[in-house]
Amino acid sequence: MTRLKVAVIGCGSIAIHRHLPEYASNDSVNIVAVCDIVEHRVQDAAEKYGAKAYTDYKKAITESDADLVSVCLPNYLHAPVSVFAAENGKHVLCEKPMATSDEEAQQMISASEKAGKKLMIAHNQRFVASHQKAREIIENGGLGKIYSFRTTFGHGGPEGWSIDGANSWFFRKEEAFIGALGDLGVHKADVIRYILNTEFVEVASMIESSAKENSDVDDQAVTILRSESGIIGTLTASWAYKGGEDNSTVIYGEKGNLRLEEDPNYSLIASYTDGSKVNYELGQIQTNDNGGQTSSGVIDHFVHCVLNDERPLIDGEEGYKSLKIILAALEANESKKNILL
Repeated sequence: MTRLKVAVIGCGSIAIHRHLPEYASNDSVNIVAVCDIVEHRVQDAAEKYGAKAYTDYKKAITESDADLVSVCLPNYLHAPVSVFAAENGKHVLCEKPMATSDEEAQQMISASEKAGKKLMIAHNQRFVASHQKAREIIENGGLGKIYSFRTTFGHGGPEGWSIDGANSWFFRKEEAFIGALGDLGVHKADVIRYILNTEFVEVASMIESSAKENSDVDDQAVTILRSESGIIGTLTASWAYKGGEDNSTVIYGEKGNLRLEEDPNYSLIASYTDGSKVNYELGQIQTNDNGGQTSSGVIDHFVHCVLNDERPLIDGEEGYKSLKIILAALEANESKKNILL
């Protein structure tokens, strides 16, 4: 069987903990190139995975003869590197948030379309079993009409996760563009769209930068979203949850409510107005603390879509719709007005 060849651009935490090991455990892929501007980091990855080390992403993409490119870089580089890869005939898996502006996102989509190649954004929360089950219950009418929700993603901050700790690019606006909202909030924007199978039309927000020193990006955000069908709810992103991670979602409907990733034992609890209750044990969500799932599902799905010429679950358009919610939240906070999408 011919194996797909992959180049992983960026050897920070997301590549080390997710992309590289998940490609390595996929029988349809060979890691042929790794790239990072930090010499010892890229050499370590190259040695571990039997790949060629590069410090120049253009050479890594063009000289390695890769079929696939994973973009695991600071946010401001997502679009330029993804566009370059697509223009050189590569399928692209890009970390989230996909871009730092509308224009960049559209450039990425059009470059991939023009090349006839796949573009996928690494929104791993769609692959979490509790989120998939909740979508199924709602789709089958189990909750009746949906009224409201609250979804949150917060932890102590990227200094505990990023390879550079407190000196990470996550805290520098010129490289990150956006803080907790882009790191965590965009996950929840994507997953709430997915679970409810709806689009949002209005965004309000309050955003703060009060929890981190030596940072010029947001570290706390509370947004209010209204869907096209009149569902309203809150989306919270924070780097100030000191007592451990919260990655939960609650959905309130006509026939009851669903609580996702709130209980340590049951990843989904459905409570109904008739007094019945169903506890689902569906495995843990992936966390930065304990690894959670052994696989995020993202890499396997991307490889499957390339091999079978299928559209990725989170293609460029889907990634863009989730990004637009976050961009609107920034604008709403700045203008002190609700933003219509």
